[in-house]
Amino acid sequence: MKTPLKALISALSLATGLGCASLAASPSVSSKPFGTVDGKPVELFTLRNDKGAQASITNYGGIVVTLHVPDRSGKLVDVVMGYDNVDGYVAKTPYFGALIGRYGNRIAKGQFTLDGKTYQLPLNDGANTLHGGTKGYDKVVWQAKAVKSDCCAVLELTYHSKDGEQGYPGNLDVVATYTLTEDNALRLDFKAKTDKPTVVNLTHHSYFNLSGGGTILDHLLTINSDKTTPVDSGLIPTGEIVSVDGTPFDFRKPTAIGARIDDPDTVLQYGPGYDHNWVVNQKKAGELCQHAVVESPKSGIVMEVLSTEPAVQFYAGNFLDGTITGKYSQVYQKRSGFCLEPQHYPDSPNHENFPSTVLKPGETYTNTIIYKFSTR
Repeated sequence: MKTPLKALISALSLATGLGCASLAASPSVSSKPFGTVDGKPVELFTLRNDKGAQASITNYGGIVVTLHVPDRSGKLVDVVMGYDNVDGYVAKTPYFGALIGRYGNRIAKGQFTLDGKTYQLPLNDGANTLHGGTKGYDKVVWQAKAVKSDCCAVLELTYHSKDGEQGYPGNLDVVATYTLTEDNALRLDFKAKTDKPTVVNLTHHSYFNLSGGGTILDHLLTINSDKTTPVDSGLIPTGEIVSVDGTPFDFRKPTAIGARIDDPDTVLQYGPGYDHNWVVNQKKAGELCQHAVVESPKSGIVMEVLSTEPAVQFYAGNFLDGTITGKYSQVYQKRSGFCLEPQHYPDSPNHENFPSTVLKPGETYTNTIIYKFSTR
């Protein structure tokens, strides 16, 4: 790239716009060793706010390792799944807490055509490419630094993705900023620039359990969406955009995740369970709006999800099978965690009627995701 990485990072950091001016001024960021990956030292950074909430993030894969927020009694609950050490994430993980890129979700047959040239990506999900490929952004060590702020605990991660990495064109410089606000929100701001036309779709992949353990089937979910994108047997969108009316995908009113999770639906759903893309009711492209709200009746913890992205993938932990033992010696059973991943539609590069994920030189990719916690 013509723009030096250091200058780019500085410019993108200034443009992040944390909106902290009215927040309390007692944040902190601490760090400690978290092991090594590929011979590189990995650290665990802990962000704390004045309310006692804290988020621990590692620069390996930008993974949110822990996220403690208060329940209705004031007790701190870790609401994300994962491991106690980096070795677990390296050995076996269904993308626990990860920063996903260069392209989140699936690309059919690992192929897309851009400016007349077809690019082939590694296949890691049957006949398709999932979450960037065999070594996506969740499997690399990022550069990390705490950012000085009078109002928020802020961590900045940067990564230079080389032209041709995992088959994607263009050198891509990415800045991911994590902010723990004083109103108990974890905010993620992504920015990226390229020197060659490419496709970009970054997202976050925490598995949440707002009760701190057990099933998520009793969690009440609302999704701000009237439409979804049906998929085929490989979970690749057919290209249709259809109404959720009268289907198990209608979450426009608070509904228990388990209420209709096993209902057969041959039009929208391949097999029982949720792992699908909802089209968010967004007034204009790039608008920060509510994607979803989830509540645990057990803990009283409420999570509101907001983003600038046009869609959200809701996954209900269908493939967890009791073979993973995570933090606090918890065995992760089927549907013991859920993901809400704001993003562009799956396989967008192969569907002209979907919002574009193409990034060109001179443009800046931006994406904000906020997980805000309260109680009731």
